[in-house]
Amino acid sequence: QAAAYNGNEAIVKLLIEKGADVNAEGGTCSNALQAATLSGDEAIVKLLIEKGADVNAKGGTCGNALQAATLSGDEAMVKLLI
Repeated sequence: QAAAYNGNEAIVKLLIEKGADVNAEGGTCSNALQAATLSGDEAIVKLLIEKGADVNAKGGTCGNALQAATLSGDEAMVKLLI
């Protein structure tokens, strides 16, 4: 989640290559997709979705990824997620 939230695409890719679960839960944003969505990083959001991230996963303070995009007022991200 930290790599996704901070825009570290290379680290996110490395973690996925090494078998990290893109739907792992925990922390404030619940999962990496919510973290990347909240920070507005479209490249990481696309990568996570391509690798099987569940766009409907709920948890944390953000609800789900779409709610996180709405919370941050990111119209482009909302369009990407729906």
